[in-house]
Amino acid sequence: QVQLVESGGGLVQAGGSLRLSCAASGSIRDINSMGWYRQAPGKQRELVALITTSGSTNYADSVKGRFTISRDNAKNTVYLQMNSLKPEDTAVYYCKSKIVPDWGTVEINYWGQGTQVAVSS
Repeated sequence: QVQLVESGGGLVQAGGSLRLSCAASGSIRDINSMGWYRQAPGKQRELVALITTSGSTNYADSVKGRFTISRDNAKNTVYLQMNSLKPEDTAVYYCKSKIVPDWGTVEINYWGQGTQVAVSS
């Protein structure tokens, strides 16, 4: 069984900060890229940030310079540090990880349940 568990969401005022965490657990052979997506009401789910096994990162233009993605491979955990939050950042944030489980040989996209981030003005 493989699962992703997210934490760190909440309600903050504009200009504040939050740190999201996502830990992968279970029978895992390998973890490849890890990333964060978000979905606001009435909008499509969009990529926020992505990090590869080598540490290469990609960010959405709307968050570049404010958000930082990082990972701790020893803990199978990915983080998203969010600074200078804006009301437009309000969304459900989902962790996604490309994982090869012990029972398989192909890469599978695993998703967390999502954590709510609300930014008030």
